[in-house]
Formats: sequence, C-alpha cells, structure tokens
Amino acid sequence: MRMTREELLRIIADEIVRMKTEEKRNTAIEPEQRLRAEPAPEKTPPCKQAPEQIRGAKEESLEILKSSTAARVGIGRCGPRLTTDEMLKFRADHAAARDSVQKDVDPAFLEQMGLVSVVTQCRDKNEYLTRPDLGRRLTEESKETLKKICKMSPQVQIFAGGGLSSVAVRANLETILPVMQDALAAKGIETGTPFYVKYARVGVEDEICELLDAEVVCVLIGERPGLMTAESMSAYIAYRAKPGVPESIRTVVSNIHKGGTAAAEAGAYIADIIEQILEAKASGVNLKR
Repeated sequence: MRMTREELLRIIADEIVRMKTEEKRNTAIEPEQRLRAEPAPEKTPPCKQAPEQIRGAKEESLEILKSSTAARVGIGRCGPRLTTDEMLKFRADHAAARDSVQKDVDPAFLEQMGLVSVVTQCRDKNEYLTRPDLGRRLTEESKETLKKICKMSPQVQIFAGGGLSSVAVRANLETILPVMQDALAAKGIETGTPFYVKYARVGVEDEICELLDAEVVCVLIGERPGLMTAESMSAYIAYRAKPGVPESIRTVVSNIHKGGTAAAEAGAYIADIIEQILEAKASGVNLKR
C-alpha cells in the first residue's frame, strides 16, 4: 500500500516533535546528573609495582626470575612510561657505557701493573671507533718496542687491550693476569712478557703472535659495554695466529666481570683452555674437546 503525501508529512512532523521533546528533557538534567549518567572516560592507570602488572604471574616467581638475571625484568611502570627511579637508573647505565668507550685506561694503573704501553695505527679514539682495520695493526715504533722488551718465542704470549671498555680493564686485569700467569707456570707452561696495547682490536693479536713468534697468543680486552655492565672483559686465544687468519681460529671466553664469570675463576679456566690448545696444536673450531 502506497503512503500518501499527507501521511508522510504527518510522520515527519511527529518525529521532529519527538526529537525536540527529548532534547528539552536532556537539557533539564543537572550537569552532575548528566556526568553520572555518562560512562567515565578511561583513565591512565596509576603507578604499580611489577607483580601487579604481570597477569597470572605470582610475586614469588617474579622475584626468582629477577634474582637470576641482571636484565631489566619486572621493573614496573607508571602509565605507559617507566617509573622515575627506573628511568634514572637507565640513564645512569647508559652514561656509564658511553664513558667506558670514550675513556682511556689510566697510565698510572698500567705503571702499577708493570705493563709497557704500545699503540696501534689509530691516532685517536675517534679513528679507533671509525677505522677498525687500523686497530689491528701496530705502528712501526710499537713493533720495535716489543722486540726490545719482550721475550721472543714464548709458548704463550698474553697482553691486554682497552678495546671498547677501559673500565673492564681496570676492573678485571689486576686479578685475572696474575692468576693466569701462576696457573700456567704451575702447569709448566712458559709465558712471555705481558704488555698493554692502546686502541687495540682483537685482530692485533695476529700480528703480535707472528712478531714475537709465540705458539699461543691471548688478548684480554674490554668488550662493548651494555646497559647491564660496562666492566665485561673477554679473552681471545689463538694458536699460531698471523695476519689474514679467519676469525674461526679464535677460542673465546667472554662475560668476565663480577656479575658473570669472576676474574679469578676466568683466569684459572683460561689457563686450562690454553693447556688444551697447546696439546692439540689447534684453537677455535679446530680445537676438539
């Protein structure tokens, strides 16, 4: 059945009256009543401790997890952001990491350790960071210095390098170096004259091994700092290394720091590894253990 024009106009007029009546009724409601009637907007959640944020996780389990790692686990938040304390800790750790890269090892510390310092072909810290190839080669003057002060043809040549963390050298070398020397001596293994290489990359040990005719070379070097620690050191060990050898010939002991493998423990372990390398006359992937 078709609707006549009059009937359609009547329906439209009734709807307009209804809408106006509804509008007047809403206007008459007090503002406080209208706010109570409307759903509350979603609010930013207040600051909470981590155990309350992780659904289904028990507080005890979270504490066990946090105690097992130095990583930032269950640190809490305030709304979408880190809490003020955690943000300040993050910025402090980041600053410490930057400082450890930019600073050099204190010459007074090297003198205290009785270590002569030589240098790679890098002229400054910026060149060291941008030209890794130069950090793998000694200057001619440094080569002559090592020939004069070092014992030639040792079974094991140990030296230190600042690498990407001078802080790691200061924190670990004083303990790990004498432990290694004593442990190797107890095994009847001869070590060469230790020294320090400024602006050293790991690959400089290849040139040093060939220069001093060492059977095994080991560099104790500061690793790239992270937000957990800036004190991590690694030992890179190679048998009969020379420039151009592949990285796969290196045996590596990493995470040497107070929150990882302690320097004294690492020193004894490295001595055992060196003994195996000498017996097998191989290192890296060629070492069968």
